[in-house]
Order: sequence, then structure tokens, then C-alpha cells
Amino acid sequence: MAIVDVTVIPIGTTTPSVSSYVADIQKVLMGYQEKGLIRFQLTPMNTIIEGELPILFEVIQAMHEVPFEKGIVRVATNIRIDDRRDMSRAMEEKVNRVLSQIEEE
Repeated sequence: MAIVDVTVIPIGTTTPSVSSYVADIQKVLMGYQEKGLIRFQLTPMNTIIEGELPILFEVIQAMHEVPFEKGIVRVATNIRIDDRRDMSRAMEEKVNRVLSQIEEE
């Protein structure tokens, strides 16, 4: 299982706000989550997605297409992949592991 950090940046919007694009992207993610294919978490700066890597690439492409569907003609998408294959660790487990080490000090 992989964890992916994705930021979709619509270029050339008429306003500095991109919340409507983010909301539409979240709706796409909800569809994949309802099918049990991914888990995701919206943050103030990006979206974290967890799932099998081939599915995540499909999801990223669907996210990337959202601004185009809304009339934007240029989109930049940043992707960072954490693909650990010796063990499966959920997003929360990674955070909890760090927090437990802080508490030990």
C-alpha cells in the first residue's frame, strides 16, 4: 500500500481562490473511497491518499482532470509517493509512531 501527497494547481483562474476546484476534487475522491479503493485526508495545503499504487495513479489522473473540466486550460499537479513494501502502514499509524517517540522523551 502506498501513500501519496497530491496538490492540483489550476493556472489562470480569474480569482486567487481555488476552493471550488478543491471541493470538486474531493467529490472525485469520495467516489473512489465509497468503492473502498482508497482512503484520503484533505489538509490545508494538499490531499493525502492511501491505496494500491496502480489505483492511486488512476485517482491522481482523475484529480488532475477536474480543473480542465471546469474550463481551465493549464494545470500543474505535484505528486509525492511513499511506497513502502516491507510492511503496510496506514497514514494514522505513521503519525502515531512519531507521536509515540515524542512522548518517550
